[in-house]
Amino acid sequence: MGRKFSQMVSSALGSTALVLSLLSLSSCTLVQMGFSWERSSVDGSRTGVKPSGADDVAQKMGTYKDGVYTAPNGRTFSEGVTPEVARILLEAQPIMADLKTVIATCPEGMPREYPECALGDWYIDFLMEFTAKKVGRRVDFGLANFGGIRVDMPKGDVLKDDIYSMFPFRNKIVYLELAGKDIRAVLDQLAATSWQVVGGGRFVVRDGKLESAEIGGEPLDDNKVYGVATISFLLAGGDDIFMARNARKQIILDEYILDAVYPHVLELTKEGKNIEYKTDGRIKILRSDGSELSAVRM
Repeated sequence: MGRKFSQMVSSALGSTALVLSLLSLSSCTLVQMGFSWERSSVDGSRTGVKPSGADDVAQKMGTYKDGVYTAPNGRTFSEGVTPEVARILLEAQPIMADLKTVIATCPEGMPREYPECALGDWYIDFLMEFTAKKVGRRVDFGLANFGGIRVDMPKGDVLKDDIYSMFPFRNKIVYLELAGKDIRAVLDQLAATSWQVVGGGRFVVRDGKLESAEIGGEPLDDNKVYGVATISFLLAGGDDIFMARNARKQIILDEYILDAVYPHVLELTKEGKNIEYKTDGRIKILRSDGSELSAVRM
């Protein structure tokens, strides 16, 4: 919650009353009412507020005293709900100090991008490796959902909060044994709807249809049984995916995603390694004219 929680300050302090009233409405209702919104970076352009660390709260987020909030750029707020929101956020910062601990470094940063990104590849490849070690079986293929990765990997310092915010859901890691035909059915569905995070193979989609699929450097064999790493959310309908359907074997591990990823990040740092990864072209989505879909920020 540290970095992400403090990042709420800039926009909240600019139009807090509207924000608080809109929060009580569903996104569907907002669309029907004609509201729209867009993301903006917390760059200090409004009040000077920027994401703070554990030791620079006043400098980055401002101060509150006797009903008056003073922003980092010197602007003061004494009326409306802005001072109260600021007070709540500022008083919460000491509690969140542990989450603001720097635990790793990511020199280039890894944003969430569709249909393939370094962050997704890093995550699913680690998940496959972790699952294989835990169950003592070969893992050939991995599948997770983009929606389960909630924030980008920041460039530079990586806080404990970044990893906690990245994987907040309590989804357990799962090992499955699936026939190639059942994996193909899932891939066909992804091709026709929305692609997800995959590992262990190379896949080409053209005009909404799976054109080719390789796992382990070989064409997907409908009759072969593959070891699969996935997450509990996708077993029975999460994001309309049913990974457990027709599974020959299923092992749900005790670890949630965060239980595996967070210690992995700490171990990288202990070994003097940064968080770094590159895409390898494992997924290509082609339009009917043969042009390839470029990476899109999520």
